Amino acid sequence: MTTHLDRLLFAQGGQCFFCRKPLPKTEASVEHLIASANGGTNDDGNCVACCKALNHLLGAKSIKEKMQIVLNQRGSFQCPGNFAQQTNAAPAPSATAAAPKPVPATTNSTSTAIDLVQSDLKKRGVSRPRKVSTLTSTIKALLKQQQKPHSDAEVANLIAALQKRGKLTITDTKVAYKLG
Repeated sequence: MTTHLDRLLFAQGGQCFFCRKPLPKTEASVEHLIASANGGTNDDGNCVACCKALNHLLGAKSIKEKMQIVLNQRGSFQCPGNFAQQTNAAPAPSATAAAPKPVPATTNSTSTAIDLVQSDLKKRGVSRPRKVSTLTSTIKALLKQQQKPHSDAEVANLIAALQKRGKLTITDTKVAYKLG
C-alpha cells in the first residue's frame, strides 16, 4: 500500500518541496502547508514532503509565517537537515564532536561578521538552529547571502567567538543561546 508520504515524495521527484535537494524517505515527513492545528486538511493539495527538522521548525505556524521563513532564505533555501550535502560529503562527525576547531582570524571583518550572525540569530527567535551542523550551515548561507567570502575555518571562528562572548553554548552537538 502506498502511504501519503510515498505519494508526496513520488510527486516531488524524491526531493524536498522547499530546497529541491534529494530527500531520503527515512528523513522525510509530511508538512501541512496550512497546519492541521489551523484547520488544514490532510489532502495532497495541502501537504508536501520535507525533512523532519524543517517540519518541526515550521510546526503549527500560519502559512504567512512559514512563507516568511522560506523567503528569509532569499532564493538559496537550505533545509535545516542538509541531507543532500551530507550524502555527498565526508562522513558526519561523531555524536560527541563539538564545533570545528577554530583557527586564528585573518581579517578585521570578523567582528562585523559576528555582529551580523548574532543579529540574524536574534531575529530567528525560537527558529534558531539547535545543532552545530545546522548552525554552521545557517552561518554559511547568511555569509553567502551577504556576498562575504568565507571558509569553514572562518565559520568555526565565528562560532568560537560567539561562545567566547557567552552568546551560545555547545554541548556535544547541541547549541543553546543567550542572545539577550
